Amino acid sequence: MTKSTENFRHFLNQVVPLHEHDFTIGFQYFHERRLTKGEHFIEAGEVCKQLAFVNSGMLRTYFVDDNAEEVTYCFCTENHFETSFKSFIQQKPSTLSIQSLEDTNLLVINFQDLQQLYWKSKTWERIGRVFSEKEYLKMEEHASNVKNETASAKYLRLMTDHPQIIQKAPLNYIASYLGITPRHLSRLRGELNSGHLSTAKN
Repeated sequence: MTKSTENFRHFLNQVVPLHEHDFTIGFQYFHERRLTKGEHFIEAGEVCKQLAFVNSGMLRTYFVDDNAEEVTYCFCTENHFETSFKSFIQQKPSTLSIQSLEDTNLLVINFQDLQQLYWKSKTWERIGRVFSEKEYLKMEEHASNVKNETASAKYLRLMTDHPQIIQKAPLNYIASYLGITPRHLSRLRGELNSGHLSTAKN
């Protein structure tokens, strides 16, 4: 068993206990996919046919707004699932693009194979349900934070919850994710370094 396979199994076991037989049934449907830095997992307008588990690397999900500007929707780091969920579930063209921010190693499963796996294995069907629930909660929390948190509060939470994003993602992508300009982000970083950053102001 390779290191990436062991990592994947360990990750799943933390959520749903998975016996060797059940893991083997499911893992046969997955295959490795490597993305180089800047390469897209999917681009807007395409139908998303794969669900990905990030073994190493980082992905950025973004869309293009009415001003033809890229807006970062979210980041996906190691040991998380990622796809254009609406496109993947409905098998319709995506409005989102997903791009690698560094060389990224994925384990992917095709849509039809996932449906067959759910039919074959109640354990994997449960895994799918649990992660679908987690994704829904994550999306709802993100929407609430975007609406209610100040930029400084968002930045501090990102630092606490996902320091690897702060360390690896380009500043303009982080600024876009926070809904501020790169200049505003630079000011927030300066205030943080000087110990004057407050969550009570933008």
